[in-house]
Amino acid sequence: MGQLPVIAVVGATAAGKSDLAVELALRLGGEVLNTDSMQLYEGMDIGTAKLTEAERRGVPHHLLDIWPVTRTASAAEYQRLARPLIDDLRSRGRAAILAGGSGLYVRAAIDDLEFPGTDAGLRARLEKELDATGPAPLYDRLTALDPVAAGNILPSNGRRIVRALEVIELSGRPFSATLPSYDAVYDSVQIGVEVPRPELDRRIELRVDRMWEAGLVGEVRALLERGLAEGRTASRALGYAQVIRFLSGEWTEERAREETVRATRRFARRQESWFRRDPRVVWLPFDAPGLADRAYALAAGGAPRP
Repeated sequence: MGQLPVIAVVGATAAGKSDLAVELALRLGGEVLNTDSMQLYEGMDIGTAKLTEAERRGVPHHLLDIWPVTRTASAAEYQRLARPLIDDLRSRGRAAILAGGSGLYVRAAIDDLEFPGTDAGLRARLEKELDATGPAPLYDRLTALDPVAAGNILPSNGRRIVRALEVIELSGRPFSATLPSYDAVYDSVQIGVEVPRPELDRRIELRVDRMWEAGLVGEVRALLERGLAEGRTASRALGYAQVIRFLSGEWTEERAREETVRATRRFARRQESWFRRDPRVVWLPFDAPGLADRAYALAAGGAPRP
């Protein structure tokens, strides 16, 4: 077998990506690189469904638990960390297997994607405006300046709205002009785990119930002592944001759980939409007989030609 492509296991949350990635790593002699932006954070374990050491089955995992919760995540920084790891694995004849549902992070790792620069003063000014007014006025401004970018960003996602406005002001170009292409820098195979929506909704609710039983509230309480509320990225993570509102007295615990289910289902739909737009993803049903065998055949033999 020649040098293997970089393999990305993608799809919605609760689809079973992590377990499939481990199985592929065992079969191919590979290692797993996390592409879930929230699993980068140390201590965010239960709410991100981070695999335990036992569940990793001896497979080395990279880019887990590398940042404190106070750090703001960045796809550009993720790219700077992921590329050398991929290159090192390939140089040693090891398969690099990406696993996670943060679509931009997958693309940052494998595609020809350059990130515009940043300006601390400009970012601070926009974030101050966001804190003072909320996202709506900023979103209206973005809609006027770059309707394509606005159409790809939720009106409630203040962090992404600020980033888009920052890029526009810095570069004088639409933010949408910087959106990723489908030009890969590595030979790659992307395997999508496909779960019908009713089944995915059921799995998400079950996962949230299990997170609560496993102690998510206690995990959030402990992370608040480590600065979680000040972390612009980590504090907005699914489950964590909702539990923070419960612990602050704004919501009941039952509402926090219900809102976590609701928000996770919405997020799963956005993930599916993102990955469905990429024509390179080969989708396999989650319950297909021999799922791991079919995924292995794709990974070892390359993606089928259209």
